[in-house]
Order: sequence, then C-alpha cells, then structure tokens
Amino acid sequence: MHEYSIVQAMFDQIEAQAHQRHAVAVKHVYVRIGRSAGVDVPLFKTAYDTFRVRTICEDAPLDVDEVPERWDCPEGHGDIPPGHRLTCDTCGRPARMASGDEIVLERLELEVP
Repeated sequence: MHEYSIVQAMFDQIEAQAHQRHAVAVKHVYVRIGRSAGVDVPLFKTAYDTFRVRTICEDAPLDVDEVPERWDCPEGHGDIPPGHRLTCDTCGRPARMASGDEIVLERLELEVP
C-alpha cells in the first residue's frame, strides 16, 4: 500500500512544478519506474486515478515506463549481461545496479495561459 504515499508525494511535486510555471492544468504525466523499485505498477496507477479527482491532474492520463534492471561494473568495464554472475569478468568487482530501481517523474505536459 505504499504506492498511495508515493503517488501523494508525486502529486506534491506535480503541483509545485505546475505552480512554478503558472499552469492551469496538467494534460499528461509520464513516470519511469524500475522493476526492482518495489512498486506494484497496477496499484500505482489505481492510486493515481484515485488521487487525481478534483486536482490539477484530473484530466491528465498517466503513462508508466517500466525499466528493467541493468547492472554494470563500478570501474567502467561495461554492462553485465542479464543472467550472468553479478561480477565483472574483467576486474572481478561486484556489479552495481545502474538502473531498474528508480521512481522518476519523467515529464509533465502542462496547460499554461
């Protein structure tokens, strides 16, 4: 159920951005969520639809881009292919997650006067 608190925090960001740009409405919301972010995307979308009623986002559809995990070498020797051991073949260092755990408010389409 933490999806509802994430969506509430996102609405705080959206409202701040809209206010800063003197927007009268939000027309579209784009979010990027990593598959390892611990977010249930269908529940996130339901929470968004619940919260947007009578807000600046009331008529704004939500697009969610789900990002797969990507691992790489922390020394810069490149990506670790999916399904391989999470260590660098070149230097032996443990891999780091380069993407796939993020929750990002990627883009807003705003209506401004």
